[in-house]
Amino acid sequence: MLDSISDAGLLALIGLGGGLILGLAARLGRFCTLGAIEDALYQGSDIRMRMWILAIGVAGLGTFGLVALGALDPAQTIYHLAPWSPAFAITGGLLFGYGMSLAGNCGFGALARFGGGDLRSFVIVLVMGISAYVMLSGPLAQLRLAGLSLTEISTQTRSYPQLLSMATGLPPLPFGLLISAAITAAALWSRDFLRSPKALAWGTLVGLAIVSGWAGTQWVADARFGAAPVNSHTFTSPLGESLLFLMTSSGGGLTFGVGAVFGVLAGAFIGSLIKGHFRWEACEDPRELKRQVLGAVLMGFGAILAMGCTIGQGLSAFSLLTLNAPIVFLSIFTGAAFGLRQLIMGRPFGWLQS
Repeated sequence: MLDSISDAGLLALIGLGGGLILGLAARLGRFCTLGAIEDALYQGSDIRMRMWILAIGVAGLGTFGLVALGALDPAQTIYHLAPWSPAFAITGGLLFGYGMSLAGNCGFGALARFGGGDLRSFVIVLVMGISAYVMLSGPLAQLRLAGLSLTEISTQTRSYPQLLSMATGLPPLPFGLLISAAITAAALWSRDFLRSPKALAWGTLVGLAIVSGWAGTQWVADARFGAAPVNSHTFTSPLGESLLFLMTSSGGGLTFGVGAVFGVLAGAFIGSLIKGHFRWEACEDPRELKRQVLGAVLMGFGAILAMGCTIGQGLSAFSLLTLNAPIVFLSIFTGAAFGLRQLIMGRPFGWLQS
């Protein structure tokens, strides 16, 4: 039966499955990056942040488990193939985090809210997808490439396990498993978190969804003898890919990312129905809409510069323990913290109020 499905169709189905879990996690498990940051900074609760860290640890253990089994070659992933620019990682992360606070959601979160009937998030999804392609292959692409060539740092290693391997002469795999286990243990080092079975379960499932992306796309690349990219979940350029697919499948066909986008929408829709939270919502304040559109533009630009969003760098790249991942993660946190402070302190973006 699988032989009758094209490589693109298989990749889309794999993305759909993982996206479905992520959408359910957002609606049923309240898995949200901005919410986790806001809870940690202003609500005195680190449950959702620990949930995120647990997802990183589980994803890392699963990912390096795949490497140990020969079911994943990290060298084939975009995070190992693309040029490395710490300047772009920091700048992109700060832009994304700040834009996320303006918009009130990241791209993944906006998809999940749209799946629950929030039309404001639909605007964020559209604008972010278009903005990402403006930076990726549109009018700003040449400027981005020129900046990348000036700031790129050549390195023989693309991950911390490889770095430790070069320093010690030991293979990188044990370091990957050890670091991932330490991240998992750090997430679980809290009685309050251990008393939250729902947070534990959804954090684990999110991590496994990332692993499913790596396993599935590597299997298609190996078993079908095609040029299928090996990747896992991210929600920036796939938003643009989905728009292209909807407008003209010849301009942009099915991909893993397109399947993941529709999976999140489906999972969020199902989750909102289960909780009885589905309702149509719209923006009644033009100033709020202006802020959200600007935030979506900044997220689209920032994610392309940083090579990923809260899911792409914060989970998928982090599961590989790439050099970029913690840099982008901390930059996103810093940008979001700055934006949230401006909003919460009551003097937010005066130039946007008129």
